[in-house]
Amino acid sequence: MRFVATLTCVLGLLLGLGRGRAQDVQPSEYQVKAAFIFNFAKFIEWPPKVFAAPDTPLCVGVLGDNPFGQNLAEFLRDKTLNNRPLAVKECRSIDEAKACQVLFVSASESKRMPEILRGLGASKVLTISETERFIKDGGMINFFREGNRIRFEISDQAARNVGLKIASKLLELGRKPPT
Repeated sequence: MRFVATLTCVLGLLLGLGRGRAQDVQPSEYQVKAAFIFNFAKFIEWPPKVFAAPDTPLCVGVLGDNPFGQNLAEFLRDKTLNNRPLAVKECRSIDEAKACQVLFVSASESKRMPEILRGLGASKVLTISETERFIKDGGMINFFREGNRIRFEISDQAARNVGLKIASKLLELGRKPPT
């Protein structure tokens, strides 16, 4: 419930509802996805060894072409998660991506998706994308469109395989991938 309330509040701010002029300010697809990514991270538990120190930043990486532009960095600026600052990094390689805790794999990498996910191996990285076969290839959270709404599906098994725990509240909100 808290996730839904937080996301509703965030989307309300993005829509400009507080100013009474929602029709003038529509969030872009990637502003909405940035809000989702931040909220996903709130409901993930990483093993303690993932962070070198209590104040080590939680790194959100983007591998491939960055469809967010500055939206992700702007949205995460000055936010913290469990007293950790958030950092955004554009990754150019799988090795760079392994240093992140959250990784958005761009659709520009769709042909390399199985290779990327194999390359990440057992790294404790929450993987997110927006490609049709992402979950089947071993990804964890995948965005999809349903009408004009952005939805997501989750593979809890893929997360558990690398030692991440997804809170049941988030699992309830995501569509279960077809088997």
